[in-house]
Amino acid sequence: MSAPPSLKSPATAAFLASPRLAVAPRAAVLGATAQPPRRLSCSAAVGMSAPMDWAARSVGELEQATDLDTFCMMALSPLDGRYFRFIKDLMPFFSEFGLIRYRVLVEVKWLLKLSQIPEVKEVPPFSKDAQLFLDAIVQDFSINDAKEVKQIEKITNHDVKAVEYYLKQKCSSNPEVAKVLEFFHFGCTSEDINNLSHALALKEGVNTVMFPVMIDVCSAICSLATENAHVPLLSKTHGQPASPTTLGKEMANFAARLSDIGKSFSEVKILGKFAGAVGNYNADVVAYPEIDWPKMTEEFVRSLGLEFNPYVTQIEPHDYISKLFNLFVQFNIVLTDFDKDMWTYISAGYFKQIAKAGEVGSSTMPHKINPINFENSEGNLSVSNGLLCTLSMKLPISRLQRDLTDSTVLRNLGVGLGHSLLAYKATMQGIKKLEVNKVRLDEDLEQTWEVLAEPIQTVMRRYGIPEPYEKLKEMTRGQAVTKDSIRKFIEGLDLPEDAQSSLLKLTPHSYTGEAENLAANIWNVVDLKSGFKIK
Repeated sequence: MSAPPSLKSPATAAFLASPRLAVAPRAAVLGATAQPPRRLSCSAAVGMSAPMDWAARSVGELEQATDLDTFCMMALSPLDGRYFRFIKDLMPFFSEFGLIRYRVLVEVKWLLKLSQIPEVKEVPPFSKDAQLFLDAIVQDFSINDAKEVKQIEKITNHDVKAVEYYLKQKCSSNPEVAKVLEFFHFGCTSEDINNLSHALALKEGVNTVMFPVMIDVCSAICSLATENAHVPLLSKTHGQPASPTTLGKEMANFAARLSDIGKSFSEVKILGKFAGAVGNYNADVVAYPEIDWPKMTEEFVRSLGLEFNPYVTQIEPHDYISKLFNLFVQFNIVLTDFDKDMWTYISAGYFKQIAKAGEVGSSTMPHKINPINFENSEGNLSVSNGLLCTLSMKLPISRLQRDLTDSTVLRNLGVGLGHSLLAYKATMQGIKKLEVNKVRLDEDLEQTWEVLAEPIQTVMRRYGIPEPYEKLKEMTRGQAVTKDSIRKFIEGLDLPEDAQSSLLKLTPHSYTGEAENLAANIWNVVDLKSGFKIK
């Protein structure tokens, strides 16, 4: 690899040639042992459109690393280590590789845009071959290419400048592009490149990886609702027996809440800026005063599939990231509520968990099958929301026209989302293990005939019987209530025959109101097609 022209001092040339800058194989890490390549499936590639093939390819490159097991063992973050196989599909978008690749994309696309502006005569329109050459730099960008950029960064100590120098080196072999190398990064500040890179990572990463799993979670909960729409369940308010519902209706409540949040994602606009050092196109206007730079840069930003923000400082203010992450936080709060309820239902015996051969529940109690998936989900949702809330509150704040505090914080976008993704997959795994225990559900209902006090006193009100609430309170509150005692009370009421007959037929199992219908109709309420989508 040769140094860019601006770095070709004798000392720099010698430094670049030094063996210490050679990319060492991972197995050379102290204590690492070379292992056979390990291939894992990339679920992000399923149904992936052609433009996303690069993401699956980069995951494949990582999985073929001979020392992947050693790396995972020594990873500081559990996402990159223990949980690698669950979150690896996010890595192409939010890793260092992903950020570098998006920077390369933006720089190349900007050079191509300049070649289409008639006033910029110094960058004439590229031939088809030159365009294909530039497109290939982006499409074929690999982990090894990203390593080359990192080598340059060791000298520049500036990540975006390293990308510019990398592209100048890469394009010096193409006679046509070589003539306009200095128009890479033309009129740009680093944040012009960075903000578009982060925006593209968020849009593509969330649409490609996060939303499909969130839709799967909603679908699984909807299926629980419809399959168990008719199964009566003793409600608990304040932890005490309350009017019965159905198991399916309680699942439908969560499905409706999560779906409603999903619809709001489509309202988020992923924004980008390209207005130079302080947001006013200062250098652009001096170089080419005849060009309408706000119009030109808006065209460029929109060509990347992003919305344009014309009012900025050096940075795009990140308000849209706050809106986006606040929706994830809200979704995660509802899912935490679901996880806690499922844990409680399992603890009450309303669900059995299907045992998996070879799996251990406790190191000392052999009988145990713990609700570990819902617990894992709850824990990771907590970690994720802590990070996402921090990002949401910090990113919109920047001193004057810009400070650098957002730069290091932005590198954690994928960490917050990664813990969410891990949680969603854990919830899905927990749902797959569930088996309804109708015997246990029936037992609790049979022991709580006092819940019929509500409908009895309501019917008494209708027919003018005095003090209905007080009479039922005296009979049931703190008292042992049985089927026989309830029937005796009803038979002693001065009610029309049809009303009395209806009450005598009522049981805790049948007193569920419209719960079954509400649960059965959940798919008429849940919309997973128009929601969970960023346009």
